[in-house]
Order: sequence, then C-alpha cells, then structure tokens
Amino acid sequence: MVKPTLVIMAAGMGSRYGGLKQIDPVGPNGEIIMDYSIYDALKAGFDKVVFIIKKEIEAAFRETIGDRISKVIDTTYVYQEIVKVPSNYEVPEGRIKPWGTAHAVLCCKDVIDTPFAVINADDFYGATSFQEIGRFLSGIKDDGDFYNYAMVGFELENTLTEHGTVARGVCNVDNENYLINITERTKIKKSSDRAQYAEGEDLWIDIPKESTVSMNLWGFTPSIFMELEKGFSRFLEVKEADNLKAEYFLPSVVDKLIIEGKAKVKVLTSKEQWYGVTYKEDKPLVHKAINRLINSGIYPEKLWEEK
Repeated sequence: MVKPTLVIMAAGMGSRYGGLKQIDPVGPNGEIIMDYSIYDALKAGFDKVVFIIKKEIEAAFRETIGDRISKVIDTTYVYQEIVKVPSNYEVPEGRIKPWGTAHAVLCCKDVIDTPFAVINADDFYGATSFQEIGRFLSGIKDDGDFYNYAMVGFELENTLTEHGTVARGVCNVDNENYLINITERTKIKKSSDRAQYAEGEDLWIDIPKESTVSMNLWGFTPSIFMELEKGFSRFLEVKEADNLKAEYFLPSVVDKLIIEGKAKVKVLTSKEQWYGVTYKEDKPLVHKAINRLINSGIYPEKLWEEK
C-alpha cells in the first residue's frame, strides 16, 4: 500500500494578519497550526511532508517548525517564486503577488511521485479530515478514462471567522458525493444569523450556512502536475492584461477538469470545526480551541517528544 505525501502551502505572507501567521504559536509548548496538521497526517498514514515556502522565510521557517518536523517525518522544501514561469514568458515589471495556489502545487512536480494531499498552512482541519483523505489516497489510482481526485468538504458555518471575510470554494455536489463544480468566493462573512458573499463592491448575497465549501484540502495523484503545467501557460496568456494581481487558483483548475470530463472528484465530508488565523483577532480563539482539544484527549499537551 502506497503511503501518501502531505503538501503544505506556506508561501503566503499573511497580509491581512500582519505577519508570518504560518509560524505564530497557538499551542501550550510553542506549537503552531501546522504541527497539529502534521500530527494528524502522521496518524492517518502519511509518511512525507513537502513545505511550499518563500526562500526569504526559510531560516525562520526551519527554526520554528522545519527542523523539529524533520525528526519525525521525511521532509522536503520547495520554493514558490514569481520567476517560476514558462521559459517563453517574462514576469511583468512590478509583479510582487504570488501566482496563487495552483502555481504553488505546480512547484512540487519534481519532488512528488505518490498520491498526495494539499492543505493551507494556517488552517486547522481536524483529525477526522486527515483520516478521510488518508484512506482515499492510500488506495487510489487514476482510471483509464479519467483522473481520480478528492477533496474534503466542510460546512460553511463551521469555517467562518467573527473578524472579517474569508475566501472559500463553494461546492455543488451530486447525490453520489462527486463534485459537479466549484465557485471561488473571495469574500464571505457572517451576518447576524446568516452568511453572505460579496458580488462586486457593495452587493452582499445570502448563502446557506450548510453549504459545502472547500478549505483547500485536496487529494491528487501525480497526474495533476501535467494539467497544472498546461493550465498555467493558458492562464498567463489570458490574464496578460491584468497580470500584476491575477492568481492561478487550484479550485479553478479542478473545476475545469471536471467540466472537460477529465477528472472525477470525490467529496469527503467533514464535520470538523475549522480554526484559522486569517486575522490577528482570531489567534486567542484558536489558542482556546487547541486547549479544549488537549483537555478532551484529542491531542497530547506536548505533540513531539524530544529524541
């Protein structure tokens, strides 16, 4: 049985948060959110982690988590850099924004040859979410007619913050729990007892709180790299006039593959409560949530014993 790899997207600088939120401690012994994700992944059968980071944060990243994690699991680094584009394309002057989540995963193509899961560094997904995706990936392979992928879907209500808007992929799922399509909503907020998303500058539209949403917990086979590479070239051509801010989103790539009949994406449902540090005001809530999980026996007080 092939053991899957965990890919952690940690290259974002956390502009809304105001710093390197990926390495901000939330646990009682200096643990960060990634510690808990990696702990859950190990228990779910993963045996390798790939960190996607920016080169300039490597020293701080290794000191905060990388050197510790390398003692318990095979660890690899890849660097998401703006200059990583096709040879026939020039990065426009003034471009400082990363190319997006799909580009981040594409940067891993030379270091992964097994099924793998992708997560955000600053999101807490919960143990059962990793168990679901781990079971799927341990026995999956592509069909002759289509790629076999998966995502873990969460209830929208369980993924909102009290302190501003969040970006979520809103999913349309069929009666066999396969993804029909996914729509990226970059601004969703709580509004009294409702949830709403922004349409344009001033229009807010209600969305059911029980909607299934993506938190970028995906499961792929290595076939995704070929599709990401082809799609990135198309993205750069189409977005040329707007390329200082345009992002190549992973959900958009998956959506296109479904529409083209190239991929089937199983939606694995999770009832876990999301915790994240989108904003600095979120951190105390995450800290309290981790303590509750420790007190209930889900996690040990100290995740990693010194070796």
